[in-house]
Amino acid sequence: MSEEEFIIFTYCCIADLYNEILAETQKKLRTRGFPPKLSDAEVITIEIIGEFLRLDTDKGIWEYFKKHYLYLFPQLGSRTTFVKQATNLWRIKQIILSRLSAKLNATSDNIHITDGFPMPVCLFARARQSKNFRETATYGHCATKKQTYYGFRGMITINSVGVISGYTLLPSNIDEREGVWEVIENISGLLIGDKGFISPILKQDLMYKNIDLETSLRKNMKDDRNPTFVKKLMSIRRLVETVIGQLSERFNIEKIHAKDMWHQTNRMTRKILSHTLAIFANKILKRNPLQFDGLIAV
Repeated sequence: MSEEEFIIFTYCCIADLYNEILAETQKKLRTRGFPPKLSDAEVITIEIIGEFLRLDTDKGIWEYFKKHYLYLFPQLGSRTTFVKQATNLWRIKQIILSRLSAKLNATSDNIHITDGFPMPVCLFARARQSKNFRETATYGHCATKKQTYYGFRGMITINSVGVISGYTLLPSNIDEREGVWEVIENISGLLIGDKGFISPILKQDLMYKNIDLETSLRKNMKDDRNPTFVKKLMSIRRLVETVIGQLSERFNIEKIHAKDMWHQTNRMTRKILSHTLAIFANKILKRNPLQFDGLIAV
């Protein structure tokens, strides 16, 4: 589909879910003041499309739509107004994401994969001088990149086709085995992790939630499992690396441009919502769920 068609498709999806949520709750998002000129569904659509187009920053997204799509969004006002309205909608975006994920069987799948990734606040050398997130950011270590960094640890859980079923933002010194409880809500069945999730106690505790945690083992550990099963397990686990790669490269999720948790929560939510909606579009078009290139015709 063309870029304009993708914008219209996205708006229709978001508007339907938005209206569905308001109808069910029977509550107004705003109890005072004048309604915004640009509708909430339009604001969320602009954010989602901007993230998919790799624009990333609020300024970049606003400028792109102001220049190219003002005829579709004639009420797009100042950047300050747009950013404030967008950020205030962080909670409704989370609910929309939950509804959209449910349509893609994000939690009802019997197979899930989990992993984490670093989200540095600034360069390591500037950590002592940084004033952003002073009360929440911490020093942590990324085993994959073999580096110590200052910031947060992002964590996600995906289903067997790559739909994100859970996500969270943790201080970087929190162990992934502790953080996993934040991303397994409402799931059951097989949960695949890497060696960082090895823990007999965690495995036993998860069994009480009907979750079977399986990981690869270290070289000095005896593995009594069927080699074919282990090989299949690790093959499936690579899917989460693909999703994290997409979140990092297309959606720049590892870069933190926000200066407080309010704005950062909104940024992380809209990136994952954009990723999920792209999978939904691929499903409608009967394409590979994670094949984002070519979704918009050049």
